[in-house]
Amino acid sequence: MAMMTACNAQTTDTARHEILLETSKGNIRIALYNETPQHRDNILKLVRQGYYDGLLFHRVIYNFMIQTGDSASRNAKAGQLLGDSPESYKIPAEIRYPALFHKRGAVGAARESDTDNPERASSSSQFYIIYGRRFNDTMLDEQQRRLDKQTGGTVKLTPEVREVYKATGGAPHLDGQYTVFGEVMEGLDVVKEIEWVDTDDNARPKEDIRIIRATVVK
Repeated sequence: MAMMTACNAQTTDTARHEILLETSKGNIRIALYNETPQHRDNILKLVRQGYYDGLLFHRVIYNFMIQTGDSASRNAKAGQLLGDSPESYKIPAEIRYPALFHKRGAVGAARESDTDNPERASSSSQFYIIYGRRFNDTMLDEQQRRLDKQTGGTVKLTPEVREVYKATGGAPHLDGQYTVFGEVMEGLDVVKEIEWVDTDDNARPKEDIRIIRATVVK
């Protein structure tokens, strides 16, 4: 798949853009980070094109995250496996850890595994929203051991990051490996409600949860 190049990013854009997802469970308002300009510009383009209108949250995992963006989900049949639709391009990784990490409400880009995608380039359209869980120090120590194994010891949970995971929650095992490009400003209760729904063996909600409309609101 072709790579999106840096020249496509409007790095001089200083506005703090926001998008609104009107879903069948309620509204979710997301602020996009200027620190990840290629991801910001890509999702703004797709939202303006109406790409997300009608798509499902096709992957939902309790105490973890909700995921959307597969084009095949718009007209998917009940029980159809989703998440692997072909894409015409990827977005180069813009991992900004520890400044941007997987706290509760973080919005990150889905991607293929390191085995198939060692450069950790992002999906052109699929993204997830973290709900996660709160951690204590013992649990965070275990998460650090997991990160050490996954990253060869290159990603460390800083004291500041640990405090957020203890106070607010999130998903630290993804840190430093996926691009976080935004955060939920309103609608975390909607994210939580979606995260709690019943799912099938492929983590697809048994009841279709749809993005009715996505718009750029700022």
